[in-house]
Amino acid sequence: MEMFTAIRNSALGLSIFAVITSGAIALTQVSTKAQIEVNEREARAKALYQIVPKESIDNNLLEDTVEINAQALTASNLPVEAFLARRNGQVATVIIPVTAPDGYTGNINMIVGINADESVAGVRVLAHKETPGLGDKVELKKSDWLHNFDGQHYEGDDDPSWAVKKDGGRFDQFTGATITPRAVVNATARAIHYFREHKTELLENRSDLNAKPAGAKYDGE
Repeated sequence: MEMFTAIRNSALGLSIFAVITSGAIALTQVSTKAQIEVNEREARAKALYQIVPKESIDNNLLEDTVEINAQALTASNLPVEAFLARRNGQVATVIIPVTAPDGYTGNINMIVGINADESVAGVRVLAHKETPGLGDKVELKKSDWLHNFDGQHYEGDDDPSWAVKKDGGRFDQFTGATITPRAVVNATARAIHYFREHKTELLENRSDLNAKPAGAKYDGE
């Protein structure tokens, strides 16, 4: 009887320990997830305001958004938010999320700011797994290469100069690495074409934004 009681108490103790441990793990996961979301929001805000300085607009970029669903841009069928920068109440710049699926080591997640006149306001890379010392020059802290896009225009429907110099274009590639900059150049072009196809809806923030097919005019090749 004493042995049975000891076994029962031991089992009960283990059960209580398991419940407490599981609860602690779940709480840690929730807390960690919340912190990750905060960190991602802060990183996104920093990148957005690098493209469009906060003092140059009269709205909150993080709160003024429009939902788009464009698998050709994001390599996903899930909707994402584009960010609207306003001056005097009018949309002056749209910042569009885009994913380059053809990076050297995987996806390169970016945002591309496009002004109402179709010039590029700026490009920022939010996440990547490119090779340190080579492809990671898409980070501003490693290189100022991304600034090559500032103020650039994509001419016409098919601009052969919108490519890295190795492909006959205007953009420098990295020494020893061409795949990464080529992927970023092509992804930026896709964002520009999306903006052109949906320009009226984006600038007017219309609800019929997703009524048109996305990315049909540019395949990134």
